[in-house]
Amino acid sequence: MHNQEKTVDDSRTTQVQILMPAHINGYDRLFGGKLVEWIDVVAAVVARRHANANVTTVAIDNLQFKEAAYANSTVVLEGRMTYAGRTSMEVRVDTFVEDLQGWRKLINQAYLVLVALDEQERPIEVPRLLCRTQQEIEEQEAGQRRRELRSQRRHERF
Repeated sequence: MHNQEKTVDDSRTTQVQILMPAHINGYDRLFGGKLVEWIDVVAAVVARRHANANVTTVAIDNLQFKEAAYANSTVVLEGRMTYAGRTSMEVRVDTFVEDLQGWRKLINQAYLVLVALDEQERPIEVPRLLCRTQQEIEEQEAGQRRRELRSQRRHERF
């Protein structure tokens, strides 16, 4: 399958939520666990679109809460591929609060690693990621460095 290529735009995914009382914690802010759930779903959709296969999340590599979101806020999650290896993919999900005029403020950024699976839940090869802009190229290079760091950390632990 590696002879195939897909662009970042081929799998880009957006999810929009209006924060309801069920999404709010005891401090009247968005419950972090709910946001992590939404981020995981967006990342999975991006990876499934890229791989044309089922996927599983193997790591949440970086998750930074920058700002709070409150009840009745519009929350926009944007996911995109940043790196594709042989069977694994890195997806970046940016989360914004959007005001009624459409202005957005970044409240969270996360990198997740997912693996494509066949019907027997074994890893399968994914298409190469074709980067078309300088930003996409830089993100892919950074994704390669993060992959190498994850590999080093994994070997150090065991």
